[in-house]
Amino acid sequence: MNILLLAGSPSTPSRSTRLLHHVGERLASLGHRYVKLHVRDLPAQSLIHADFADPVLKSARQQVAEADAVVIATPVYKAAYSGILKAFLDLLPQDGLKGKLVLPIATGGSQSHMLALDYGLRPVLSALDARHVLPSIYATEQQINWSAESGLIIDPLIAQRVSDGIENLSSSLAAIRETAAVNGFDPIPFSAVRCSV
Repeated sequence: MNILLLAGSPSTPSRSTRLLHHVGERLASLGHRYVKLHVRDLPAQSLIHADFADPVLKSARQQVAEADAVVIATPVYKAAYSGILKAFLDLLPQDGLKGKLVLPIATGGSQSHMLALDYGLRPVLSALDARHVLPSIYATEQQINWSAESGLIIDPLIAQRVSDGIENLSSSLAAIRETAAVNGFDPIPFSAVRCSV
């Protein structure tokens, strides 16, 4: 099963992107494969002008299409997820997340922006037909710290939420894989069933 790490921060380095990469490393330690997509690396003019013909944007949309799960990370600015992430999500088809598990992650300046994920991002992910949007992970700037000597330092409370989110995503992917293996075939529409007496 493929996991896409979708970084929605316009800046680098970024707390949300560092947290996203941490989640990716933890998922890899559980045997999952992932690829990274940084929205800030997409061609800005094509992104802003919604140039569906741009080959780089086509490739980015294809990465989303091929993923079984998407972990989306964004900073929160003025009580909303990043505009660059919104610009990219607007380029996805109406069912662009169909059948996918989605784990939203955000970082912000204070706890007062915590609900931006549930009131801003979650409805968009649901509108894109996500199979299931897992419980969000939100951390303040004080709860996520980086230093060259120590690396990423996560507050214990957030570290537990991250662990829970990773476990939830991993077990959900395993359940989907198991169901697919048990069924072993694609569903057949009733109109295609033939019977004789």
